[in-house]
Amino acid sequence: MVGLGILAGVPVALAAGRFVSSLLYGLTAADPATMGLAASVLVSAAALAAYLPSRRAVLVDPIVALRDE
Repeated sequence: MVGLGILAGVPVALAAGRFVSSLLYGLTAADPATMGLAASVLVSAAALAAYLPSRRAVLVDPIVALRDE
């Protein structure tokens, strides 16, 4: 899901970058370092958001979880 979002978002960001290029100080609209940093921050946030609940779920005994429902 994150990969699809990044694949769809990068072209949109490049197109929108042309419109806001006057607001960017010291950057170009298609700066690869900025795009890479933004993508890596999003991937890291998604990985952390998936890891924390799954870590809690692993600690629950499956029998207890099945009986609870």
